[in-house]
Amino acid sequence: MKSMLSALLFSAATAILPITLSAQATSYPDKPPLLLGAAWYPEQWPESRWDADLSLMEAAHINLVRVGEFAWSTMEPAENQYNFAWLDRAIALAAKHHICVVLGTPTAAPPAWLTAKYPDTLRVDENGVRDEHGNRQQFSFASTRYRQFAHDIAEKMAERYGHNPNVVGWQLDNEYAAPSFDPEAKAQFHAWLKKKYGTIENLNQHWTTAYWSQTYDNFDEIPVRQEGENPGLLLDWKHFVSDTWKSYSENQISAIRPHADKRQFITTNTMGWFDGFDEYVVHSVLDIAAWDDYVGSQYDYIDNGARHDLARGFKNKNFWVMETQPAFVNWRPVNAAIDRGQVRDMAWQAIGHGAEAVEYWQWRSALNGQEQYHGTLVGADGTPVPVYDEVKQVGEEFEKVGQALAGTAPQSAVALINDYDSRWAINFQRHNRNFDPVAEMLAFYTPLRNQAQAVDVISVRAPLDKYKLVVAPGLNVLPQDVAAHLLAYVKQGGNLVLGPRSGMKDEYNALHIERQPGPLVDALGGRVEQFYALDNAVPVNGELGSGTASLWAEQLSTKSPDTHVLLSYGPSNGWLDNQPAVITRKVGKGSITYVGAWLDAALLAKLTSSLLEQSGVRPVLQNVPEGVEVCQRTGAGKSVLVLINHNQTAAHVDLPQAMTDLLDSSHVRRTSVDLPKYGVAVLEM
Repeated sequence: MKSMLSALLFSAATAILPITLSAQATSYPDKPPLLLGAAWYPEQWPESRWDADLSLMEAAHINLVRVGEFAWSTMEPAENQYNFAWLDRAIALAAKHHICVVLGTPTAAPPAWLTAKYPDTLRVDENGVRDEHGNRQQFSFASTRYRQFAHDIAEKMAERYGHNPNVVGWQLDNEYAAPSFDPEAKAQFHAWLKKKYGTIENLNQHWTTAYWSQTYDNFDEIPVRQEGENPGLLLDWKHFVSDTWKSYSENQISAIRPHADKRQFITTNTMGWFDGFDEYVVHSVLDIAAWDDYVGSQYDYIDNGARHDLARGFKNKNFWVMETQPAFVNWRPVNAAIDRGQVRDMAWQAIGHGAEAVEYWQWRSALNGQEQYHGTLVGADGTPVPVYDEVKQVGEEFEKVGQALAGTAPQSAVALINDYDSRWAINFQRHNRNFDPVAEMLAFYTPLRNQAQAVDVISVRAPLDKYKLVVAPGLNVLPQDVAAHLLAYVKQGGNLVLGPRSGMKDEYNALHIERQPGPLVDALGGRVEQFYALDNAVPVNGELGSGTASLWAEQLSTKSPDTHVLLSYGPSNGWLDNQPAVITRKVGKGSITYVGAWLDAALLAKLTSSLLEQSGVRPVLQNVPEGVEVCQRTGAGKSVLVLINHNQTAAHVDLPQAMTDLLDSSHVRRTSVDLPKYGVAVLEM
């Protein structure tokens, strides 16, 4: 009986799809399969201190440091005068302590000699104000001159460290963020538009520039702004920014890759829900995804888990957490620490969602600079602060379970669509200021994650064949080719759910001539007759129960006799009374469901539960207490569960069969686990 249960549980997770390749911590077989790290800045400290710092790291089971990403003035103290001897010694000394290195190219913080001599490399904001030296990220991402300097420093580093076996990867720059509005960037945008549209007449047509007499006679007349402009211009600017950051990466990749060991990955560190550019475009030229996991003083494990899944979806494989907080940050209005135990909780959540490395920012308090109060593992005096012991426990546990997790990755039959075009389009014109497209995604993600216990967050253009249920919470921009991609998925047996505001725009951010959901109206057998921003909740009821809609409601209609109404509005503003709110239709072997309202959490959970049951998706574990997160990683003939109790009280979890407790030194077999406050269990089948 036990073997049958084991087979059923394992197959529930693995029969969904072929196992995708994971991004193991490194491609070096002598390095651990799970890495625990810290950002280390040896250039800020006397060399006599380095060994003591690295000894404390080794004692905490830290086996990774990121070095160099802000050290340009130390690497190149004057133009064409390089000093890498200190970095040679730092990498060699780290190796003696069994610590490997990710090298950061230092281009997020150019040296003063560069910006003083070449002020044209400095970023210009939207109001025409040029940045000054003294902070970071003050460069123009479009500057040809700056890119040459960036290429040169990256190439010098790669020539020196590209075959150093202790350097396992490269981080380009640091947290790509603000674009520039300098003359060179504007000229590049105009050239980008000309390449895309060919003629100014074509651009005028797609942007409907006859509105307000915006019609342009040539590309140079087009303004360069990121808000308050024609929606077509705003969307194209975001596309240009995305392409420019991609080419910014390619510039440094072209300097590193010819001189680097193939085993050294190249990545950059991104910032969760940040939408300054399209992450899928930028990641298309990177080897793995890596992101910086900060929660401030409030750890919302659902939102944090969604951001891990988002990062995993950038490359559709396992990822790295390149930075995370050791208890607290310094940039919130109130920088309270998360609770004792939640640092470990966060680390294990990252692993459960597919991280191969977790790295803390930073190792030691800097004596000066803009981040003096940020959390660290050791203080300015070089001795451990209280969180050090908790991180040490995480390191010990990573060593215990690393081999069991090697070759494994999360698998899901459920996908949530993250589409930057749609997020931008909604944010350009929210219509209801409280309609946040990320909050809309989280509204759907929360019940899906709780009920299915695994969700992939992916691009709308990603392959969909392996998913039983695909949910697009607000697919506002729906080009014809994307609609065809989704419809093919449905006809082959997939179940597609569209949320409010879906299918309103084409790829130029222009309204579809058809009503919503645009190219999918015929397949749905229904459409949106009108949309309404809500200032008060309206009642919703139907076969799934009753509840309310807030923020947004769309009056739907059915055009096909086999389009079924799942929920309708009750009496409210007269326009919505007794009108359909949620409709569904079988198409081919699958189905399309349109949710026209921002439903309350309880009613939405009933809807997602019904959709998961219809799609044949079942959770890994049944009857799990609220607040206990279930993560499963499978692959290489293994299945490992990570259970995390995010509650402030203890929780009991019954298992369907005996499983090996990997955190217990005797590897005891358990049929249930008792998790204390913020407790973690790692179990192998």
